[in-house]
Amino acid sequence: MSANTLCWTDIPVANLDRAVKFYSAVLGQEVSKFSEQGFEYGLLPHEEQSAFGCLCVGSDSAGIDNKPSQNGPVIYLSVEGRLDDAAKAVTSNGGKVLQEKHQIGPHGFRAVVVDSEGNRLALHST
Repeated sequence: MSANTLCWTDIPVANLDRAVKFYSAVLGQEVSKFSEQGFEYGLLPHEEQSAFGCLCVGSDSAGIDNKPSQNGPVIYLSVEGRLDDAAKAVTSNGGKVLQEKHQIGPHGFRAVVVDSEGNRLALHST
């Protein structure tokens, strides 16, 4: 049994290079760009045995069409200890802050943003 319920996420993007630049700046860590079997993606920073995620353009390998959206589930990305800097990086890298940093009860703080591609997501820190 896995300790994490979330095991993977695909964040749809229209422009992979722009998205890699945006997420590298916001997360404060390099997003690595890969190309395998004709599929290009940006692998988000992660530790082994944790949830993984990537930035993906267009349809995935199973033909599922992914498009950036501000509707649907909200993905929380950890920017532990640097939420203010991460929110600043959002606007300076083509994104928009929808909700400034605010407390979410005993669960820490978040800022809700739109990335450079048009996806709504939350940045989280305790």
